[in-house]
Amino acid sequence: MSHVLSLIAGPQKSSLQTKHINAACRLMEKLGTELDTGQWLNEQNAWQVEFNAKPAEVLSAVRKAAARWQVDVNVVSAANQRKKLLIADMDSTMIEQECIDELADAAGAGDAVKAITVRAMNGELDFEDALRERVAALKGLPSGVIGDVIANRISFMSGGRDLIATMRQNSAYCALISGGFTHFTAYVGAELGFHEHQANELIISDNLLTGEVADPVLGRDAKVAALRRISSTFGFSMDEAMAVGDGANDIPMLKTAGAGVALHAKPAVKQEVDIQIDHGDLTALLYLQGFTRDEFARHH
Repeated sequence: MSHVLSLIAGPQKSSLQTKHINAACRLMEKLGTELDTGQWLNEQNAWQVEFNAKPAEVLSAVRKAAARWQVDVNVVSAANQRKKLLIADMDSTMIEQECIDELADAAGAGDAVKAITVRAMNGELDFEDALRERVAALKGLPSGVIGDVIANRISFMSGGRDLIATMRQNSAYCALISGGFTHFTAYVGAELGFHEHQANELIISDNLLTGEVADPVLGRDAKVAALRRISSTFGFSMDEAMAVGDGANDIPMLKTAGAGVALHAKPAVKQEVDIQIDHGDLTALLYLQGFTRDEFARHH
């Protein structure tokens, strides 16, 4: 069997029911697709079935039917379903905030900067120009504010610890690659257990932010470059890589990786990326790889 249909419900919001599964199977049979017996990955939360043909038609038909169910419907390749590499975006992906918006808020420029962020993440502005413009609004901010923002304003996206711990336990390499800032990726990377992190560097002089970011700016191309660099270092094929992100600057990375996951993503991203998680949390990335709930790593 060449493909896997995955049904994942939001952990808090809804449950996946047998009637949903039966409806999906009927649609697949109607399309003339052969399917295996499916398996629950987590009772009432995640289920998958392998099938042999017409992946695009299966995805379209089942997704259309599932629009009312609050269930994420995805099709992934059965080959290399378990990945050896995870490349993750940070802002609004591994954490619930956009770091630059939180810093700007502390600098009294919150609303203006948030408006630029929204446009940049939806692909309406050049990422690098938008980043420089937003960082300029931070000029004169005491560098100690960064630590305050990390301590008081940053919260982790649900399921992230399970995701990283389980992938590490299964010998996968995990990299946090962000268009945000190194102060934040260092903290988030260490807290969640990433092997490495990479981001932009805020320039600080006399304990004040200068309003500038060090060259070169890490944007959309740098995310793809990081994916290629790490893959070649370890000898992974692109099919063995999973990437996750939510903004327009993540699109090239998501399209380059074998499995690119648009997580609670902006409309511009969902137009380009087939694998979409709108209801689930970060544990959905484990279910997409065929892990059962019992296989999740225990972390402390």
